[in-house]
Amino acid sequence: MALRTDRIERVAHPDGYGKRTGDCGDTVEFFLTRENNILQFVSFCVQGCMNTTACCNTVVRFAKGKPIESAWDISPDQVNNFLETLPEDHFHCAELAVGALYLALTDLTSGKP
Repeated sequence: MALRTDRIERVAHPDGYGKRTGDCGDTVEFFLTRENNILQFVSFCVQGCMNTTACCNTVVRFAKGKPIESAWDISPDQVNNFLETLPEDHFHCAELAVGALYLALTDLTSGKP
């Protein structure tokens, strides 16, 4: 997951966008597009370590193609458990990735045109 790059893409006009910078200095941006109530396309851009990239890829794996409501159930613990090898001192990377997703979901459901 740390080396996967096919989900890294900046979307010009996403339905939902979220950006978060962690205390460590890493920055994550998520881009969401929906069709009906399904997250049709989920991508991200990251400026950070391999662990943050792995967490972002895991979030995409959990969110893409799923109903919007179920994306709110994605948690840092779930990301950590899936990865199995995330160092304890990098759990904040999972929190950062999930937090950026939540911001994008908030934007997606804000009722904007």
